[in-house]
Amino acid sequence: MKATILGAGAIAGAHVDAVRALAAHGGPAGVEVTHVVDVDAGRAAAFAAEHGVPHHGTDLPALLDAGEVDVVHVCTPPSVHLDAAVAALRAGAHVVVEKPAVLSLAEADALAAAERQAVDAGLPGRFTQIVQHRFGAGIRRLRRMLDDGTLGDAYVAQCDTLWFRTPEYFEVPWRGRFDTEGGGTTMGHGIHQFDLLLAVLGPWTEVRAMAGRLARHTDTEDVSTALVRFAGGTMATITNSAISPRQTSRLRFDTEAATVELEHLYGYDDTSWTVTPVAGREDVAEAWAADAAATHEASDGGASGHLAQLVPTYLALAAGRTPPVTVADTRATLELAAAIYKSAFADVTVRAGEIVEGDPFHASMAGTGTPWPPVKDAAA
Repeated sequence: MKATILGAGAIAGAHVDAVRALAAHGGPAGVEVTHVVDVDAGRAAAFAAEHGVPHHGTDLPALLDAGEVDVVHVCTPPSVHLDAAVAALRAGAHVVVEKPAVLSLAEADALAAAERQAVDAGLPGRFTQIVQHRFGAGIRRLRRMLDDGTLGDAYVAQCDTLWFRTPEYFEVPWRGRFDTEGGGTTMGHGIHQFDLLLAVLGPWTEVRAMAGRLARHTDTEDVSTALVRFAGGTMATITNSAISPRQTSRLRFDTEAATVELEHLYGYDDTSWTVTPVAGREDVAEAWAADAAATHEASDGGASGHLAQLVPTYLALAAGRTPPVTVADTRATLELAAAIYKSAFADVTVRAGEIVEGDPFHASMAGTGTPWPPVKDAAA
């Protein structure tokens, strides 16, 4: 397969490196990064030279029309994700999109419609979003031990994305705006951790949230907090921050048999996990350790990352199967984000499924508007 990188920013390098490592880690052979495309011709050329990509340019539609693309890796700012993904799907190409995949539930529904149309037309293209933390060994182990009853019921969970972004970080024109970034630290940073929360606990039923712009010169929030009740009964807290000097990404699950904790920053492996069993249930910690030891060699120490996701993704695409992360998975995570914004901005409890077409928070995470005035210029 021929892969094209769209957008030559920092994250694009992770995609090139992961694609090139596929075959050596159990992925399909013969996948090549053949093109890099960017609106800035000089940036595309510099990226191609740095990463050894044979072709570069500024015109994705021309490549698609020429049949030169099997997979498009969309690494652009979020506001142009939807148009690029739809164009690729209509051309029969697969789409791998960085988070957040799109800016709103309305755009997620448009994306789902474009994929359905491609399927109905007999085109091969399928969509997936990068949520690389779902593919570390520890999160799969946790889900399995909940499913088979080893851990018993999950009672309490905590999900913290406590990061630090300087004022200069938000001087990039598209950052800190709902119309170009989709939201603030909830959408741009916390989405990875609460996506993991959903991957472990499943559907949620209700959300109560707060958000604030406390320290940064943005239209969006720099802090949000939420209380979430899950369908299985688990009660969880979610905190997202861009103004926390000691940075950490943290998940904690208090279950019937043990507390299971993950602490990392931008990626984890099996050393990032701690299991504290209830007295008399030391078997749980032993089972966790045994599984980690058994999978260590086969899974690069249980590490999460782009490669961990792209191996099963490319295997599925090469075989004509649905990738492990679907449009529906992407929408489910965006629905939780929208619920956090609606609850915070409208001062209401939000229940799953209520944000539908016609609701302001379906069209935009800003919904009916923030409690604070905008400070950035409107999009050009």
